[in-house]
Amino acid sequence: MTINAQTHITDAIIIGAGPVGLFSVFELGLLDIKAHLVDILDRPGGQCAELYPEKPIYDIPGFPVVTGQALTDNLMKQIEPFSPIFHFQQMAESLIKLDNGNWQLATDQGTILEAKVIIIAAGGGSFMPKKPKIDNLEEYEGTSVFYAVRQMKQFEGKNLLIAGGGDSALDWCLNLQPLAQSTKLVHRRSEFRAAPDSVSKMRALVEDKKMELFVGDIKELHGHNGQLEAVTVHPKGSDPYQIECDTLLAFYGLTMKLGPIANFGLNLHENLIPVDTEKFETNTDGIFSIGDINTYPGKLKLILSGFHEGALMAQQAFRYIYPDKKLRFQYTTSSSSLQEKLGVDNNEAA
Repeated sequence: MTINAQTHITDAIIIGAGPVGLFSVFELGLLDIKAHLVDILDRPGGQCAELYPEKPIYDIPGFPVVTGQALTDNLMKQIEPFSPIFHFQQMAESLIKLDNGNWQLATDQGTILEAKVIIIAAGGGSFMPKKPKIDNLEEYEGTSVFYAVRQMKQFEGKNLLIAGGGDSALDWCLNLQPLAQSTKLVHRRSEFRAAPDSVSKMRALVEDKKMELFVGDIKELHGHNGQLEAVTVHPKGSDPYQIECDTLLAFYGLTMKLGPIANFGLNLHENLIPVDTEKFETNTDGIFSIGDINTYPGKLKLILSGFHEGALMAQQAFRYIYPDKKLRFQYTTSSSSLQEKLGVDNNEAA
């Protein structure tokens, strides 16, 4: 479920919806801990889904080979019984301790989350858009130049130019073409890195004259007071030309930065978060860090290591959320109560 309302109270807030963040939902859910997840991307899966959705991974236990997207899909299926709430396309911006002992996290979109524990599973940090090197770019950002689609309706009736050659660029071409007044795609070369099916559908729209395709690099923006009117494109080996448009969606890839997490008061070491190896807790009570963003002696940056860290983290999170309850360790193979939470058919379990 995805929620865009402004204020939420839950048990745990997970920053990052990559594989480690997703699996921690499962470990927390087994202990009756409900979670909200915040991620700057527009979908779950983190680096796996965004950077190599079709690339094979060979070191996930039980899977001789699995793609980043397939792993994400399986994790999403696994956590369905616990109904996590996702806040996509939002960055965790600030964190404060409330008088009641809870943590309050605010995102850059104004969403306020309150919980007893914070789990930072942000991988290498927040994915930030790579921006083209254009002199007056900042003048148009947020008005007629964008790096993500937060609401499709925003682009209804626009003379839209999409720049890029990956999955994001092609996906949004296909999704926004029916809404936009006109749709154009520009890429520095005629080959694309996107899924072959998306490329075929895009080329079919071009052939049917429902959108236009241009080859070259955007070098200049033209307009007034932040409103784009045209761009100048420089094709390789040919003269530059202009493309008329009132909105530019630029998908030049992503880079990872630690972002506002660096200001959370944690004892950072080389942009990583030190934790203990018993609870994977930071130097601040109630704030945990799991996955590639943490560091400790012997740390291995592997997904399977992050899964292990999430399991131990959940045990300590339980003690913050249910201080008056005794934690009883159970196996999913033999515990009828855990199987009930997972929706396991008793006949299948037998």
